[in-house]
Order: sequence, then C-alpha cells, then structure tokens
Amino acid sequence: MPETAKPDFANWSCPLPLRDYPNIVMGHGGGGKLSSELVEHLFLPAFRNDALANLGDAAVLSPLHGRIALSTDTFVVQPLFFPGGSIGNLAVNGTVNDLSVSGARPLYLTAGFVLEEGFPIADLARIVEEMAASARAAGVQIVTGDTKVVERGHGDGCYINTAGVGVVPDHLRLGPSLVQPGDVVLVSGTIADHGMAIMSVREGLEFESAIVSDCAPLNDLAARVLEAGGNSVHAMRDPTRGGLGATLYEIANAANAGIVVEEAQLPVRPAVHAACELLGLDPLFVANEGKMAVFVAADAADAVLAAMRAHSLGADAQRIARVVADHPQMLVARTRIGSNRVIPAQIGEQLPRIC
Repeated sequence: MPETAKPDFANWSCPLPLRDYPNIVMGHGGGGKLSSELVEHLFLPAFRNDALANLGDAAVLSPLHGRIALSTDTFVVQPLFFPGGSIGNLAVNGTVNDLSVSGARPLYLTAGFVLEEGFPIADLARIVEEMAASARAAGVQIVTGDTKVVERGHGDGCYINTAGVGVVPDHLRLGPSLVQPGDVVLVSGTIADHGMAIMSVREGLEFESAIVSDCAPLNDLAARVLEAGGNSVHAMRDPTRGGLGATLYEIANAANAGIVVEEAQLPVRPAVHAACELLGLDPLFVANEGKMAVFVAADAADAVLAAMRAHSLGADAQRIARVVADHPQMLVARTRIGSNRVIPAQIGEQLPRIC
C-alpha cells in the first residue's frame, strides 16, 4: 500500500478536534461534535455544492427532465489504494458507469461511509479527495451522504456505499431483450486490467510493465457510442465483477441467444496475460472498471467502433464477438487455430473483494 498521506490540518478552518483524533474513533459516527467536525472540515469542502451545503436530512434537487435512472452499489475493495486508483475512485466511477451504460446522463451521487475505529483520518482524507476529483472529472455532484463507525476489528478500514441518479432520454431504449442474432459485440479496450492490478498488489507480483487499474468514468464514451449508433445500439454493459465473460453470459441468457467469441480479437495487455497465466485465471472472467461492452446491429458496428476508437478511453476498442441463433445461452470461443470450444460459465467469483 502506498505511504499514508498526512492530513493538511493547516487548511482546515477549525481543526482542533481532528488534531486531537488523527484516527477514527467511535464518536465520529455518533452524530455529535466529532461527527459535525468531520463533515464541516473534510466532506463538505471536498464535495461542496449547493445541494450538499444545506446539510439537510435529504438533498433537495431541481426537477429532472426525462426518465430517471437510479443505481446503487457498495465498495469493499482490498487494498484500499492500488495502482491506478483507490476505493474513492471506484465508488464514483463505478456508479457513474452503471448509469452511463443504461443510457443515462449521470447527475447526482450519494456517499455512505462505514469506517472502522482506528482508521487513519489521513487515509480517509485521501479517499475523499480522490472521490471529489473523480466526481469533477465525470461532471457529477455528490449531494448527500452518511458516516457510520464500527468497533475495531468489526470492519476493514473503509467501506463506501453509493447511489446514483441520472436521466435517460424518452426516445432511448436499451436492454438485453433487444439483443438479437446478427448483432456485433464491441469492447472498448483491454480487459482484466483492474482485477490484475488488485491481484498484483495482493500477491506482490512484479512485471516488466506495471499493471494499472483501468478505473475511469464512461459517461462521455457512452454518449459518443449512442450518438454514432442511435437505435442500432441494443445494449451496453460495464463488465465489472465476473469480467467480460460474465457480461456475455448475462446477455446470452436474457436474449436466449448464443455468442461466438473471437479469441484472437480479445484485447489483453501482455503483462496482464502473464499475470493471469501465473495465477491460473482466465482474463475473460477478470474484473474491469473502465471498459464497456456494446451490442450493436451489424450495419452500424463500424461507425460505433470508429467513434469508440476516436475517444481516449476507446483507443484499443475491438470487435470481439457476434450474437447467433445457435447454442442459445452459451458462449463459444473460436480459437486461434480455427476450432471451437465452449466457454464454461464461472460457478463463483474468481477474485473476491475486487470492487
């Protein structure tokens, strides 16, 4: 884990209680003086916006125009800091991405923190700052939140729960039920980067090229995809836990169709491929946190692929599979030597505590 950051107490307007308590104590979750100091001198300056500044029991927001998209997620990743990100980046980007692939424009997030007694406030400050930076990059606001503290030994440092709200244009329809034989499957870039970045830290693995998480907000890329493909885009997914393989199985089951994966077209970085081989993992089933899979009609696939490759987060986009009527609810890989093999579904999660 990177060296613990030191809180910049000098910039806090009334830091005395936090000076006295450099680590989280039970009182920080008790709703009294320590709780209010944590909100006033850490959360509010980082996340400041008009809705949050009221510090009410609920955020009061302006009317939204369009269908409402609502998502929720909980983040328990270990380690909390990893190459390319932290639990703070994940909490924001993961929720933004769930909204984005539903066709929504993300607008607002909530943030609930479960902190373990003894957790360094310096680490919490770093997490909060990275959440704030990710929210600004994605163009969303964190408008309300909550903090709870559990006894030492009853947590794992920091868990974060989020909810996200966005708006979907009335004309837009996306979903697995719209996927049909003949559709092409595109992926926006290299797979398994996030999962193997986590595992490289956990296992102490070192490679010639560093493995870095792909954690990133997909809202702008998703908007470009929809602009290029219109109604020809039938579904979008961000393949997080369970990786791209789990996402493909989900769509195949929902659409009652088969999917043929071109093994040679799967984009995997050499260092990630080596790490997967070393640990006996299939990169197809390793988590991503900044990639999207797009299911699009064949006649629009080239336009959507070009739009993806023109975006910084889609430069390595590839056409990796096609939807077929044969072998419904199954994945079949066309291997590099031209043969076919069934890709078995994973019974459990290959990598726990990955997000």
